[in-house]
Amino acid sequence: MAADLVISGGRLADSAHGGERVDVVVEDGRISAVVPVGEAPQARRTLDASDAWVMPGFVDIQVHFRTPGGTDSEDIASGAAGAAMGGVTACVMMPNTNPPIDTPGMVQDVLAMATGAPCDVRTSAAITVGRAGERLTDFAALYDTGVRVFTDDGDCVADDALMEAALAATVSLPGAVVSQHAEDPEMVAGGVINAGAVAERMGVQGRPALAEISVVQRDIGLARGTGGRYHVLHLSTAEAMEQVAQAKREGFAVSAEVTPQHLVLTEDDVERLGTTGKMNPPLRLRSDVEALRRAIVDGTLDAVATDHAPHHASLKDTSLRDAAPGMTGVETMASVIWSELVATGAMSPARFVEVVSAAPARIAGIAEHGHRVDVGRPANLAVFDPAQRWTVRADELQSRSRNTPWAGRELTGKVRHTVLAGRPVVSGGELCGSAARG
Repeated sequence: MAADLVISGGRLADSAHGGERVDVVVEDGRISAVVPVGEAPQARRTLDASDAWVMPGFVDIQVHFRTPGGTDSEDIASGAAGAAMGGVTACVMMPNTNPPIDTPGMVQDVLAMATGAPCDVRTSAAITVGRAGERLTDFAALYDTGVRVFTDDGDCVADDALMEAALAATVSLPGAVVSQHAEDPEMVAGGVINAGAVAERMGVQGRPALAEISVVQRDIGLARGTGGRYHVLHLSTAEAMEQVAQAKREGFAVSAEVTPQHLVLTEDDVERLGTTGKMNPPLRLRSDVEALRRAIVDGTLDAVATDHAPHHASLKDTSLRDAAPGMTGVETMASVIWSELVATGAMSPARFVEVVSAAPARIAGIAEHGHRVDVGRPANLAVFDPAQRWTVRADELQSRSRNTPWAGRELTGKVRHTVLAGRPVVSGGELCGSAARG
C-alpha cells in the first residue's frame, strides 16, 4: 500500500544521520520511516527535498494576528498563511487584542477561528483582567482551555505584588509560564525609540535601556522567591541578557527570546526605515546586537521569536512619534536568521533548529512540534533550501500589512515545503489550497 507522503532526498540537521540524504515517509500524520534516499515505498505524494534540509517545523511564540479587533492590519487567515510560507507550523498569538484575550470564552472563540488554518495557531492569555494591571485573570480556568503562556504583552506588569502572584500561580500549573514585556512604564512614558544619539538627532523622546534592565532584574528576583517560570519577551539589551544568564547559572526557571530585528538592526536603522523601524522595545545599540548574537549562538538566550506586529498603513504613515510600534516578521524569520548567522558560519544548522523550533516549543508547552525528525513523531516539518537567494518584497508577503524592515533585502535560504500534521500546506514555495492572503 502506498504511503501518504514521502519527502525525498533531504538532509537532517538534528539527527544522528550526520547530514546524509534520506527519505522521510509520512503516514496518518506521523513519520513512519526515515530511510536512505531511494528506499522509500511508493507514495501518493512526493515532495522533493534534494539539496535542502528537512527540519522540524518552526515555532514562533510571539505573533500578533490582530484577532479580534484589528483585522484591517491582520487576521488569523493572513497571519497563518505567512507563518506557513515561512516554515512555521505552530505559533502563539499575543492577547493584546480588542477586547483582550483574558477569559476562557475568548480563548475558545479565537481558537475556533483558527480551525483549518495552515499553521497550528495557539493563543496566550492576559495576566491581568483587561490587561489593566489591577487583578489577575483566572489562570486555572484559562489553563484548562489549553493556555500555557500568560502575558500582558504590549504592557509591562509593573505592580510587584501582582507579578509575584502571577509567578506563584504557575507553580501549580505544569508547563505554564509568565512572559513579560519588560519595560518599566514610567521610564518609557512618551518614549519613541532608543534613548540616545539617534533620538536626539530625530527630536523624539527615548526609551532607555534601564527600563528593560530594571524590570528583568525585579522579575528574576520574584521568580527566585516563588519558584515560578519566567520568560522575557523580545529581550533587547546586553545587560538584561547577562541577568538572564546569571539566573540560569543559579538554576532558576528563566528563559528569554530575541527577535530577528534585535539581532540585526540598530537604532541607526530607524533613520533609514522611518516608522517601520519603530518597535517596543526599541532597536538598540550595535554593542547590544553583537552581545545578543553571541548569546543566541552559545545558548545563553533560548529562542528566536518574531513579535510579528502588522499594522495597517494608516497606523504607520504618520510621524515617528505617533506611529504604532512594530514590524512584521513571521514569514521572513527563518531566512533572516539563516542569512545572518548560519550562512556566515556563526551558527550550526543544528543550533538553528534549536532556536527556531525545539526551544520555543518547549517554552510554550507545544508538545506536538519542535521534535527531531524521528519515527513516530508528528509530521510537522519544514524543508529549507539553504542556497536559494530571494529578495523580500513587502507586497509579495502574505501579511495584510507592509511594515517589514527587510523590504528590498536579499536573503539566503528559503522554505521550499511546509508540512502540517502530515499534510503539505506549502509546496514548491507556494501555498497549497486556498490559504493565500485574502
